[in-house]
Amino acid sequence: MNRAATWALLILLAINAMNFFDRQILGALAEPVRREFGLDDKQIGALSTAFTLLYAVVGVPLGWLADRTSRTKLLSAGVAVWSVLTAASGLAQSFRQLFIIRLGVGVGEATCAPAATALIGDLFPARVRGKVMAIFMLGLPLGIALSFLVSTTIAQWYDWRTAFYVAGLPGLVCAVLVLWIKEPARGAADLQLHQPSSQKPGSFLSVLMIPTVWWLILSGALHNLNMYALGAFLSSLLQRYHGVNIMQAGIMGMIAYGLSGVPGLLLGGWGADKMRARRVDGRLLVGAVAILIAIPLTYGALIQKAGNIVPVTLFLAIGCGFMYVYYAAVYPTLHDVVQPNSRGTAMALYFFAMYVLGASLGPYVMGIASDHFALQAAMADGVTNVPVKDLALPYRAEGLRQAMMSVPVVNVLLAAVLFAACFTVRRDIARVTRENASAA
Repeated sequence: MNRAATWALLILLAINAMNFFDRQILGALAEPVRREFGLDDKQIGALSTAFTLLYAVVGVPLGWLADRTSRTKLLSAGVAVWSVLTAASGLAQSFRQLFIIRLGVGVGEATCAPAATALIGDLFPARVRGKVMAIFMLGLPLGIALSFLVSTTIAQWYDWRTAFYVAGLPGLVCAVLVLWIKEPARGAADLQLHQPSSQKPGSFLSVLMIPTVWWLILSGALHNLNMYALGAFLSSLLQRYHGVNIMQAGIMGMIAYGLSGVPGLLLGGWGADKMRARRVDGRLLVGAVAILIAIPLTYGALIQKAGNIVPVTLFLAIGCGFMYVYYAAVYPTLHDVVQPNSRGTAMALYFFAMYVLGASLGPYVMGIASDHFALQAAMADGVTNVPVKDLALPYRAEGLRQAMMSVPVVNVLLAAVLFAACFTVRRDIARVTRENASAA
């Protein structure tokens, strides 16, 4: 990697970290927010769902725009918007106000994935994209880890509103730094490809005609269903069921759901590139096997008795580490099966589907399930005609734990989808190679 590309990657990594820091902060602070506004779990889930739905919808035209305009300027504007609105979340005086502000945060964050990943695709050649994408995606676990640690510590010392104020500041610095990245030419890193300058960006339809894209979209929906449900309610589960305070929950979440992603992404990216060199479907095989390994580990974490915080953290950390391998396996595969002039569009479609069908549903459905199982637990003890938000903590804790048992079940389906994608990716990569050769 040359110095300019390395500098660009570090800036994009920082932006991605703040992207997930600001996205995760509401999950880390869910309990004090819930208590202040008198919310049930369905409403907590709705806050994440609202953010994610708008994020997905706006991401499609922004992905289209990323293939037609300056990606650095688009990204800078998006980072500034979401950072200001994250800080403004601390000013919310009601559930409705917080709901509306989080919608705005989603609009800003929708610029990150299509613009940043399209830049990476043109800054680095295909042979190292797995490792480079893994480095970029380190922003996910690092941002989440910092969000759990910093926001819960500030909330413990001060209050949850102050945590939002602090969260908005680093993003504004990133919004300035990204303007220092020199905009690369589209397709510049694909040395074997010499496209005519008049070639137009790919359409949504042309991307959707690629079979592997459909499998990857379905895999993204399933994966985000799990990851966003965990992100929205892990801190609440640790506080309710295992009896830790908000700072302790933040540390456990930082380790189990955040830092565990660092080795998962780095080793996953290295392994995915190694397998890709041996066989065309190597990256997807690595991702599928990693998800299979995560299934018994996440189940083992969820069946622990109340107070067993060490085995809970250990099982969940290793399980989530393997779940993070997904990103290093799938993201570069999506680049492999589409042309450089369509990467922004492809990523936008992928993110739209996986956020609408997965990330937006995960927290909301988990919240509904948690409320349902909490009512069932209360009824089993003869407690009836009590609103969910007024139920005693043990019932709400058991309800949330039972709802979380869906995570290993969804991972079974995800592994099956990734194995299915292995059967189409060979043909799609071969097609791209032929098209590149004819254009040279």
